[in-house]
Amino acid sequence: MQKGSNDVFLDGIGLVLEGGGMRGVYTAGVLESFLENGLSFPYVIGVSAGACNAASYISQQKGRNKRVNLEYISDSRYLSLKNYIKNRELFGMDFIFNEIPSRLIPFDFESFYQNQTEFVIGTTDCKTGDPLYFKKSDYGQEMLTVLKASSSLPFVSQEIFFKSRYLLDGGISDSIPLKKAKSDGYKKNVVVLTRNEGYTKKPSRFSFLVKKRYPQYPGLQRALTRRYQMYNDTINEIIQEEKKGNIIVIRPTKPIKVGRLERNTTRLEDLYQQGYEDGLASIEAIMHF
Repeated sequence: MQKGSNDVFLDGIGLVLEGGGMRGVYTAGVLESFLENGLSFPYVIGVSAGACNAASYISQQKGRNKRVNLEYISDSRYLSLKNYIKNRELFGMDFIFNEIPSRLIPFDFESFYQNQTEFVIGTTDCKTGDPLYFKKSDYGQEMLTVLKASSSLPFVSQEIFFKSRYLLDGGISDSIPLKKAKSDGYKKNVVVLTRNEGYTKKPSRFSFLVKKRYPQYPGLQRALTRRYQMYNDTINEIIQEEKKGNIIVIRPTKPIKVGRLERNTTRLEDLYQQGYEDGLASIEAIMHF
């Protein structure tokens, strides 16, 4: 990857990205501020929407994440009950991971693979319920397939078969993959969250549906049932790591008004802009990290 004279390579620092469905437009804004200021990381790990936004960041396509998230949000092929009735998935996965990157808003695969940044995508193994991570050497030219798996929400998406495993949303088993970044050797990380400070997850009201929907996956059942505890434990770890000075946390500074399945363009635009501004405000601290 060619570096400009003003680009900054943050050697030894990882970038960890939470998912969150359409709340991921916040992350898209943060990453856009990084792109505009030439910040790049040797290691990026994300799940679900966080991983999707990371791909365009690594391919260095300025403005692409905003276009993908906002230009087609009103298109029924992107997100609609029509998709669910037809294909048993709310998000049009083929539209998002095939038609958009190949034809409508082309993804720059050449720049992505030329970039030396390691990009790790988190998924959930349906059989075991454990997190399963894929590096560039694992997915090769099938990065979009793994992104689709990482973004396949339970109940409203189909499982994705890849390398002899059935996979679903990475946020089920590891919503904020900080531990994985640390185990991969990155003790200092920038962590981008899509929830306000103080947020804790509560037990799902739909736990009684888990066994009925996924009777063949007891591991997945366990992961879905304990997801709230896993998330809250991770948040507690993040609080401790931030106090120690090992991580910089970027999270929405204004109250979140966007839901996981948000289609209101104005709200999404506002959240994107908030992410962009919060990203800009963090750059000086990151440079001195």
